[in-house]
Amino acid sequence: MVRIALVGAGAFGEKHLVGLRNVPDAEVVTVVSASEEESRKLAEPHGVSDVSDNYAATLARNDIDAVILTTPTPLHARQAIMAMDAGKHVEVEIPVADSWADAQAVMAKQQETGLVCMVGHTRRFNPSHQFVKKLIDAGEFTIQAMDIETFFFRRRNMNAKGEPRSWTDHLLWHHSAHSIDIFQYMTGSKVIASNVLQGPKHRELGIAMDMSIQLKTEAGQILTLALSFNNDGPLGTFFRYIGDTGTYIARYDDLVTGREEPVDLSGLASSSNGIELQDREFVAAIKQGREPNSSVGQVFECYRVLGELAASLETQDGWS
Repeated sequence: MVRIALVGAGAFGEKHLVGLRNVPDAEVVTVVSASEEESRKLAEPHGVSDVSDNYAATLARNDIDAVILTTPTPLHARQAIMAMDAGKHVEVEIPVADSWADAQAVMAKQQETGLVCMVGHTRRFNPSHQFVKKLIDAGEFTIQAMDIETFFFRRRNMNAKGEPRSWTDHLLWHHSAHSIDIFQYMTGSKVIASNVLQGPKHRELGIAMDMSIQLKTEAGQILTLALSFNNDGPLGTFFRYIGDTGTYIARYDDLVTGREEPVDLSGLASSSNGIELQDREFVAAIKQGREPNSSVGQVFECYRVLGELAASLETQDGWS
């Protein structure tokens, strides 16, 4: 068994506990959060009796092999490095960091320790995207362009469950990371040109509520990405793959052609739950002593591009 400490009692902590129940070689030993009360509230419904409010003490335990971090974004890089310093494998929810310098520090620590360090780029594991990836790998489909929309209605500091957050989410470092990584993963080509525009910043949250990103690869493929926290309508991220032999549209766990014809995804993976498939890969990589899909090394280029885009935004006036 791979013995895991689940760190972070928010919405995604619960998603991982649900997925880990179906991973045969995984055992959640403890749940850790800012308070024991928070930890217990999440742990008990999932049959975990051990809880803690002390991350450092948890890392010192010899009955834990690995850590899954679902903590606030600003803590990700530091806590991932702490885990590897303690000899623990780590899966950190997206994004691995909210700065290019911190992403580089996590990468350096993984190279120093040789431990598994995986980042939660779940789109790589969703069956809808895996269907398209298998076509690409078989030489049956080549991406010409991708159009992606990430739309939420989030004008207050809330998490995915509608609960108050102690930190502020970010369209660039969090939500665009999903799309930039899947674009590079699917095209297999390095991004050589990038551009970003942002709308007015929210006066209380201090972040841009709307953003537009364009990317181009060495092979000439382009990405057009629109993001908004102001959208009062259908919520989520919608991916349009425009290729040389067809068009595919991925919406959550569903995939259709450009003509809205459903694509049968049955039998493609052991589960339709992307978080579960992500956790299965983490546990398998630890047991097999190999690099996982979505390792910090594999997603590193995504954070290079995010760093370039962030530097560009520093010169823009986003206040209304």
